[in-house]
Amino acid sequence: MAVSYKPQLSYSDFRDLKDQIQFQSTEGKIWFGEQRMLLMNLSSLAAFRREIVNSMGIERAKGFFLRLGYLSGLKDAELARKLRPHCSELDIFLAGPQLHSLKGMVKVIPLEIDLDQESGDFYGRLEWIDSWEVEICKTELGLMKEPACWVLLGYACAYTSSFMGREIIFREVSCRGCGDEKCMIEGKPAEQWKDGKEFSRYFKADPIIEELYDLQAQLNSLRSSFQRQEGQYYGIGQSASYNKVCRMIDKAAQGKVSVLLLGETGVGKEVIARSVHLRSARADGPFIAVNCAAIPPDLIEAELFGVEKGAYTGANQSREGRFERANGGTIFLDEVVELTPRAQATLLRVLQESELERVGDNRTRKVNVRVIAATNESLEQAVEDGRFRADLFYRLNVFPVRIPPLRERLEDLPLLVGHFLEKFHAQYEKRTLGLSDKALALCMNYQWPGNIRELENVIERGVILTDNNESISQDALFVSPPPSEPMPIERIDADGNVCVGQAAGKEESWSDHIINSGISLEEVEETLMRQAMEQANQNVSGAARILGLTRPALAYRLKKTGILDES
Repeated sequence: MAVSYKPQLSYSDFRDLKDQIQFQSTEGKIWFGEQRMLLMNLSSLAAFRREIVNSMGIERAKGFFLRLGYLSGLKDAELARKLRPHCSELDIFLAGPQLHSLKGMVKVIPLEIDLDQESGDFYGRLEWIDSWEVEICKTELGLMKEPACWVLLGYACAYTSSFMGREIIFREVSCRGCGDEKCMIEGKPAEQWKDGKEFSRYFKADPIIEELYDLQAQLNSLRSSFQRQEGQYYGIGQSASYNKVCRMIDKAAQGKVSVLLLGETGVGKEVIARSVHLRSARADGPFIAVNCAAIPPDLIEAELFGVEKGAYTGANQSREGRFERANGGTIFLDEVVELTPRAQATLLRVLQESELERVGDNRTRKVNVRVIAATNESLEQAVEDGRFRADLFYRLNVFPVRIPPLRERLEDLPLLVGHFLEKFHAQYEKRTLGLSDKALALCMNYQWPGNIRELENVIERGVILTDNNESISQDALFVSPPPSEPMPIERIDADGNVCVGQAAGKEESWSDHIINSGISLEEVEETLMRQAMEQANQNVSGAARILGLTRPALAYRLKKTGILDES
C-alpha cells in the first residue's frame, strides 16, 4: 500500500523509542534495546575523523564513515520493525529519522516521503538540522569541497534499503558542511540515480583494504596449512588457561607417552586429542576416536581389539578392531572409565607390551599405537570404587592434562561464537548480524554447564530462529533465559530525566495499585486512551502508536467510549 508523509502527523512522538534507553551505571553500560551504546565526547570523534582524513585521504575516509553509518542503519531498521509491528508502513519508517534525532546525531525534518513496500517505490526528501558532522567540520576540518555528512548518509541508505527490501540511495543535494544554506537529502532507488552504481561502491570494502584482506586470508591459509603439517593445531582459544593446555600438549606430543585428558563434558577433549596426534610424528598415520560409553559392554572388546570368525554367535567373519585400524597412528578412548574389566585388562597389555589378541583368537598381533584417554569423572574415585583397575590408571595417568571448562576461559567465548556463526551461516545459507550486545553479555555471564558443545547448540538455535540481516537476540539463544541477578535499571522518564528503579516490579506494583483501588478495566482503558490522545495532540494515529494498537482498533474504542466525539 502506497503511503505519503503528511505534516500533521505527530512526528515528534518518541515515547516507544525513548523507553528502550536503559542506564546501568553500576555496570558501566548503556542499552538501547539489545544494543550496547556509548556516550562519547564529540571533540574526540572530531579528532578521530581528522586523523582518518589525513591518513587515508578524503575519498577513502568518506567510504570508511559511510560504511560506519551503514552498519548502524541496519541495526536500527531491525529495531524499528520489532518496536512497531502493528503500525503503518510510514510510522515504522519514521522511526529511523526519530532514532537519528534521539541519539543526538541530527534533527531530521521529513519534508516529503512516498513509499510502497509492495512495489518497492520510494522517494524521500528530508532536511537535516544541527548535524554533528557539520559541527565537527566547522571546529576541526573547516568547510569541505563537497557534502560532509557521511555517517548520517550511510545510515539513511542502510535503514531505508533494509526497510524497503531493495537498494535505496540517499544523496546530499545541499550541505552546510560545504557552505550551503541547508542540509537537504533526497532518496530514491539506486537505479534512478545516474551514478548509483558508482556511489554503491562506497558501501563495499576499499579496494586497497580488500586487497590487504585477501593477502591476509592467503597468509592465514598458508599458515594454517603449515601448522597442520607441523601438527600445531589446538582449536580455538587465546585465554591464559587454554594456552597453558596448548603448551603442555606441545611438550607431550613429541614423545610417545600416553596422555590422559580430564575435563567436564563438552570442553573439547577430542579437539585436544587430535592436536596431540597432529603435533606428533604420527601425524601422517590414522586417528581413530572411540566413545567407550556408546559401545555395548558385550561388544566393546570385539570393537576395540577385533574378532575372529565364529568367536560368538553372529561373528560371521574375522575383522580387525579399532586398535589395529589405528596402527601407526593414534587412538582416542573417550569415557575410558566405561571399559569392562576384561577390556581394561586387554588395554593394559596393549600399553605395556604393544600386542593384543582378537576375541576368539590365540594369535598375538603387534600394534604400534599411541593411546590418548579421556574422562569427565575422577578415575581415582573409580579405582576406589573398584570400577577401574589401579595399574591401568597409573599407566594412563603418566601425563594428565586438565582442560578448563568454558566458564574459566570466557575470554575465548567471542572467538568461539564467531567460529560457530560462520559454520551455521554456511550450513543454513543465511547471514545474521551476529549476537546482539545483550545476547553476548548474557553469554558472558552464563555458567555453561554443557561447555563448548552447549555453546555450539545455542548458536545453531539462534541462527535458525533469526532472519537474515537481523541480530540474534537473547530469546533466540535460549528457550528460557538463564537466571541472573536483577540489576538496577535507570530509565528516562517523560520529562527526559534519568530515574532509578528495577526493570521488574514496576508493572506489578502498578497493577496491584489498580486492583486494590477497585478501578474497573473500562476506567483504566478510558484513562489510557485519553492520556494517549493528549500526548499525541488529539492525533488518532499517534495515540494508536503509543498504545501499540492499529488506528482502526483505537478509533473503534474511542467512538465506543465517546472520546472521539469529544475531541
